[in-house]
Amino acid sequence: MRSDIFHANNSAQPATQLGITLQHSKCVKAAVNGEVFARQGAMIGYRGQFAFEVKSQGLGNLVKRFATGEGVPLMTCRGQGEVWFAHHASHCFLIDLDPGDSLSINGKHILVYEPSLGYDIQMVSSAGAFVGGGLFNCVFHGQGRLAITSHGQPIVIPVTPQQPVFADSDALIGWSAGLQTSIVRTQSFGSMLRGGSGEVAQVRFVGAGFVILQPSEFDFGPARTR
Repeated sequence: MRSDIFHANNSAQPATQLGITLQHSKCVKAAVNGEVFARQGAMIGYRGQFAFEVKSQGLGNLVKRFATGEGVPLMTCRGQGEVWFAHHASHCFLIDLDPGDSLSINGKHILVYEPSLGYDIQMVSSAGAFVGGGLFNCVFHGQGRLAITSHGQPIVIPVTPQQPVFADSDALIGWSAGLQTSIVRTQSFGSMLRGGSGEVAQVRFVGAGFVILQPSEFDFGPARTR
């Protein structure tokens, strides 16, 4: 049988070591002997022996999820072998956190992460005044690897004390957890009465670090649950 689909670039090669790697730009592979955590519904295939179960998120984060509707529905992938993850053909990126690092990620962009990482749900300051239900992110810490998604090629914008950055909340993927955040209104009341510009308020970032944006305000909605 002959076809371009059988090109070596599309072939799943046996893993040479444990951990999370890119299968290609829109798919992540995890070679596991134990467990990894992933968003519910993100598994697209596996080989080996695995069980997939809803992951407990701890009482504090569970209460915050029920109160805010935010966070990310997670599952534990436990077993031995290889598992592939993807989400609506979004671009996938790997981030390695070292001890002392702290990264704030929108829950909708979390794909899979190693169990050596932990996270807390935190609210953007003053978000409740402008964003329906507030704006909450998952702040990751520890040492390990995290895979995230972006609807399109992301943009990483440096933030300096002299030059804050402003971002649409729907385009936000994540940011340096040490940045100070607030919500600012950039549209006058008169403009809103005339139909509005579509840009009512943005998140302002102050300090030293970076902001990660996707070139899209598209929302895939909640992850599928199993």
